[in-house]
Amino acid sequence: MMALVTGASGFLGRALVRALLARGTGVRALLREGSDASVLEGGVEIIRGDAADPAALRRAAQGCPLVYHLAGVRRAADRAAFMSVNAGSTRLLLEACVETGAARQRFVLAGSLASIGPSREGRREEEPFAPVEWYGESKAEAERIALSFASRLPVTIGRPPRIIGPGDRENLFFFRIVASGVVLRILGSERPLSWIDVEDCARAFVLLGERPEATGEAFFLASKERTSVEGLQREVARALGISPRTVPVPGPALLALAWAADAITAATGRKLPLNRKLARQVLAPGWTCRTEKAERLLGFLAPTRLADSVEGSARYYRARGWL
Repeated sequence: MMALVTGASGFLGRALVRALLARGTGVRALLREGSDASVLEGGVEIIRGDAADPAALRRAAQGCPLVYHLAGVRRAADRAAFMSVNAGSTRLLLEACVETGAARQRFVLAGSLASIGPSREGRREEEPFAPVEWYGESKAEAERIALSFASRLPVTIGRPPRIIGPGDRENLFFFRIVASGVVLRILGSERPLSWIDVEDCARAFVLLGERPEATGEAFFLASKERTSVEGLQREVARALGISPRTVPVPGPALLALAWAADAITAATGRKLPLNRKLARQVLAPGWTCRTEKAERLLGFLAPTRLADSVEGSARYYRARGWL
């Protein structure tokens, strides 16, 4: 069987490609012109094109009974850009699947906890969408679009929280802060975080494409172990063998720094690790989700410990001179 993976050269995409190949599933990857195909395993069929190009999507989807849509943006200048890519490409790919007869087995959409919004207690799948920023809004809209095709295609949605592991750039900011000898303590109450290791997440997405119980459903995919922004930094310090000093940071100060960073990005085009989206995520009361549904219906558990995931990331960053 051939599976199409959009966003295959991304952090989760690369792990999913490895997991699919290990299962004996053929993989076709849709990659933008100029993107580096060398990050993918050998034997992957490459289709060049943009996820916003209907013709490219039809070429990519043709003959693929299993389609994983991971392509999207996590940072954009405005709401329209988020919506155009994250929601718009979802509609275009679903239309391509209907037109070509692809995704007969499953269309699996990479959603996000951000579509449901922050929570200290742990979000459940049946809760309504409550995004608090543009990225979350676009992911919620992508889910609505996907489910609107459920009468024509078998659709499934996976919603991971923060993903950690070798190759990740979203959390690199925290590693670099700790490597400088500092742990940031955001003032206020503890803000718990759900998370998942990238290899566990990839394995979950394989199950979403295989298990009949997944059809028409959305699942949170997370470790039962929770952390916090400070807890994550403490694990990084342990992995790096550093005894950092703690620097208290008021919430308004973090937001001011994020505004300044976004202004620099807008003026120079250089994407800095700190931005308003990250600051708002950090200052939310918590980002947690429940894991019972995936365990009950799919038999999925995420066994990797935070310490092991962070250690693997630290080794990867050091080997490439990122720290």
